Amino acid sequence: MNKRQLLQTFLSASALSFGLAAGAQTMTPLKFQLDWRFEGPAALFLHPAAKGYFKAAGLDVAVDAGNGSGGTVTRVASGAYDMGFADMAALMEFHANNPDAPNKPIAVMMVYNNTPASVMALKKSGITKPADLTGKKLGAPVFDAGRRAFPIFAKANNIGAVQWTTMDPALRETMLMRGDIDAITGFTFTSLLNLEARGAKAADVVVLPYPDYGVKLYGNAIVVSPKLLKENPAAVKAFLAAFAKGMKEVIASPTVAIESVKARDGIIDSKLETRRLQLAIDTVINTPDARTEGFGNVNPGRMALMASQVSDAFATKTRVSPDAVWNGTMLPSAAELNVLKK
Repeated sequence: MNKRQLLQTFLSASALSFGLAAGAQTMTPLKFQLDWRFEGPAALFLHPAAKGYFKAAGLDVAVDAGNGSGGTVTRVASGAYDMGFADMAALMEFHANNPDAPNKPIAVMMVYNNTPASVMALKKSGITKPADLTGKKLGAPVFDAGRRAFPIFAKANNIGAVQWTTMDPALRETMLMRGDIDAITGFTFTSLLNLEARGAKAADVVVLPYPDYGVKLYGNAIVVSPKLLKENPAAVKAFLAAFAKGMKEVIASPTVAIESVKARDGIIDSKLETRRLQLAIDTVINTPDARTEGFGNVNPGRMALMASQVSDAFATKTRVSPDAVWNGTMLPSAAELNVLKK
């Protein structure tokens, strides 16, 4: 073997050694559970994953679809998932009904500063304001966030007794269109577009958003296993920083961000899901309350009030402790959280 061949062999061996060393770089695996299917708002997490922001932070994040916030909270509590995206009321309910659970998830970043819950009806029903719901037939899945929180909405607006009809989520808007029920509860950005898909015109739908009628509940937050929070707080901080970086881009360009959702579920209607994402941004993310409190943060007094309201409305076994469900110490810097458009 001549000197040139020896040099090539040495360089090849060095490159292989370097490659193996680079490949052995420690990545922290994290399993993340969404609250719902791969629809528009899923871009909040799928976009930073697709852009490689989590990997750049040393995290190997697997994002899975969900089937409701209650399920997400339970799966994080069981250890099946490290982190998740869930409704704050569902998290509070779990804490208060499972006081002895060893692994109660904790919210570490507020994403939906206002609850997306609303009551929706067709104009032909004659319902134009909350008081008109007294004596009416309402429909929603039994686990729907708006249905669970309806007693708070009813108390704030002096609504009398209503009759509830339970159905699977896929039938909710169909039953309203058929006239089987007078109104529904649901997330505005989900049910409004589902009604349009079933032939309703936006102008024919009456939307009564909870935040507009005296119910200042928080919506969805990023929740984390207390085990992960204790054993690897650096991973939680890295996740939130990478998420915030992606969040700024999602808000700036929802059309681009929706491509990451399309990559995970090829059958989605990109135009429809872009509208859904934009509606979520406008109604629950980039809101006056969020701009006042700062993206990702909460107001302690407002959180305490919600804890009390959930305890009463959900008739929990114990009272919700606001200090037990929230930990804001992992949040990125104010500069990193500056993601909302003025």
